[in-house]
Amino acid sequence: MASLNVYSVLVVLLLTCGAVMATKENDQFIKENNCETKMGFPCVLEAFTSIFETGSISNKCCGELVVLGKVCHSALVKRTLEHPFFKYLSPATIIAQSIQTWNNCLALIDSPSPAA
Repeated sequence: MASLNVYSVLVVLLLTCGAVMATKENDQFIKENNCETKMGFPCVLEAFTSIFETGSISNKCCGELVVLGKVCHSALVKRTLEHPFFKYLSPATIIAQSIQTWNNCLALIDSPSPAA
């Protein structure tokens, strides 16, 4: 399982390695709060696909996203948007999709389980 966290860090680093414009405060927050290591690699991919492409996120990965926390989630999305590779994307659209993914996951995790 630890190797999955290493891979998720590598994916995040790969996506953000050229982000010259990234704010120092955002990067410092991400580092200090270990935001890059709180989700497993498969869930990082699901969350990324849900926000930056057209995809869904599983209940399990919603749980990991909520544990990651909203501030880490927002900081990682912001840093990814600052990467030159994603300059063609509309920040407003991505942020809206990010908020929608977060709210959907939060509602899913907070909702009571159906009775058996």
